Amino acid sequence: MIRKKLKEIEKKENVRIIMAVESGSRAWGFASPDSDYDVRFVYVRQLEDYLRLEKTKDTIEWQLDDVLDISGWDLKKALQLMHDSNPSIFEWCASPVVYQSSDAFEELKRIRGDYYSRKKSLYHYWHMANGNYQTYLQGEKVRIKKYFYVIRPLLAAMWVVDKKTQPPMLFLELLDAELPVGLRNIVDELLEKKQKMPEMGMASKIKKLDNFIDRQLIEVKKAADTEETIKRDWKLLDEFFCRVVGESIREYQA
Repeated sequence: MIRKKLKEIEKKENVRIIMAVESGSRAWGFASPDSDYDVRFVYVRQLEDYLRLEKTKDTIEWQLDDVLDISGWDLKKALQLMHDSNPSIFEWCASPVVYQSSDAFEELKRIRGDYYSRKKSLYHYWHMANGNYQTYLQGEKVRIKKYFYVIRPLLAAMWVVDKKTQPPMLFLELLDAELPVGLRNIVDELLEKKQKMPEMGMASKIKKLDNFIDRQLIEVKKAADTEETIKRDWKLLDEFFCRVVGESIREYQA
């Protein structure tokens, strides 16, 4: 179904999709029975689209309903965001669920490490965890799903602090590496409930888990504030962009 949709996008938009992955709970490993598919892709247009004086749209939003959420970025936009170390494109590259790949995607995964910023990653995960915590986990009854939208980015940030590398997408890897042993049974029980209940499933707040979240939000923010800012040049990304666009020209002409 998803691969068929991607072919429809390529045909109608006259683009070549170099990668398409799952980016949400199905990639993280804690989908609910009624979770949708969060499909994200990167595409390449023809050369003349990049040479026009008129600005060309750099995103495609194809479908959003109860089953599919499909959208993508133009390669130029994706590479500009990678240069700025935007965590989203790094997560797409690390997704364990790949719907469409290419040699270009494999090369992109190899060069991404040269543009990874621990500082921006830490701030991204802190904002995600703190925002969901303050917005959704303050009542006596809370949506189970929202606990994982706090715990996952928090553990990802802890991974960055401890291991100095991009964190994995799979939630179980983060649990094994970063969650204190005393909380594992609590989170495992929540995870089991989430995987059996609808997206709107509710539960009582868990004070022990909330205390852990409060402490780690403070620690992660401190780590982000003190992390060094590193500037990268454009050379690798410029070369990659020109090569992939050139390949697309040859493919269209074939």
